[in-house]
Amino acid sequence: MNKSRILKEANEAAKLKEKENFVLLFDENDIFKWKAFIVGPEDSPYSDGIFELGINLPSNYPIQAPQVIFKTRIFHPNIHWETGEICLNVVKDEWSPYWTLEALCRAVQQLMSNPNADSPLNCDAGNLVRSGDMDGYLSLARVLTDEYAIQKDEFLKKIQEQASNK
Repeated sequence: MNKSRILKEANEAAKLKEKENFVLLFDENDIFKWKAFIVGPEDSPYSDGIFELGINLPSNYPIQAPQVIFKTRIFHPNIHWETGEICLNVVKDEWSPYWTLEALCRAVQQLMSNPNADSPLNCDAGNLVRSGDMDGYLSLARVLTDEYAIQKDEFLKKIQEQASNK
């Protein structure tokens, strides 16, 4: 277990600027449990929402990749609709101790902008993309983002409330 690495990442997370379009938070009672709130990329059907990810660090982090799942439902070929599991090489075969949670959040944002229909966890979304029906995919993804994602105004209000309660 490398607690110093985790503490370093916690300090770095506190310094992240708004331009990053994500926020990383750790559980004050358990440094191995983190959350990320990712703003949907502007060039995607998710741009109107904020998505919560659950991140669990294994005891041998950063040697072993963290477990990352979407807590917010998202219609995307590489994200399981029910479980939130993500098909992303960086949390599977390509993980290296050089990766950080900050870099992981950027990789998730890239995945949101660039779906890969060749390895779908959501077959419905994957089939739309694979068949070339991008209009259908984008339209359905936007509708479901409006229904399930955290709205930006709502999120900012919650953050302000939490800050005033401290």
